[in-house]
Amino acid sequence: MRHRMVSDLMTTSVVRVREDAGFKDIAKLLAEYDITAIPVVDADDRPVGVVSEADLLRKEAGQLDPAGLLPVLHPRPADRTKQEATTARGLMNSPAITARPQWTVVEAAQVMERHRVKRLPVVDEADRLVGLISRADLLRVFLRGDSAIREEISGDVLVRTLGIAPDSVTVRVVDGRVSLTGSVERKSLIPVAVRMCQGVDGVVDVTEQLSHRTDDTSEGLYAESPRHTQLSP
Repeated sequence: MRHRMVSDLMTTSVVRVREDAGFKDIAKLLAEYDITAIPVVDADDRPVGVVSEADLLRKEAGQLDPAGLLPVLHPRPADRTKQEATTARGLMNSPAITARPQWTVVEAAQVMERHRVKRLPVVDEADRLVGLISRADLLRVFLRGDSAIREEISGDVLVRTLGIAPDSVTVRVVDGRVSLTGSVERKSLIPVAVRMCQGVDGVVDVTEQLSHRTDDTSEGLYAESPRHTQLSP
């Protein structure tokens, strides 16, 4: 099994700005490159923050309505500071939450979820910017073809990793949904096989109808063990 890495999916031609970049310059770059956020880097090309469309829109939202029909917003102090900012230094979300090229898509997705961000600048060993990975990039793993998923499960997971004979289990994959039917030697292999299949990139769901020849679980061993009867003296 090989999870797709951040390096496989990230964008390497990354538009970036320095901390002194002006508001309008940032807005122009977002429009020109049809992107929604820009990493902010220092003199050594190390990410120090990210400016997104939402950061720029705070300034627009903070403007007074010329017609006087809309209520006046009273932003929090942190939002007010962003509304008044004119350069990337004041507009950006900082510090930058970054990823490494060798991370799996699972690691990157967990960091995005934990920090509630939509993208991660990718940095090398010296913390210099080498790419950008977004939610949309991570979702590309679900575009894998069913045949590729089936081959990985049949060969890498079942045969090479778990040692299950190729003709013992039939693997079907339709739209990323995996079904396993057949028979395995030991009952304890069934949950392991399901869990490993769930970890294959592009898998949406796993169901199984697997029988077993030997019940090696604790419940099975207990059920098959002889009963001991205490004899009365």
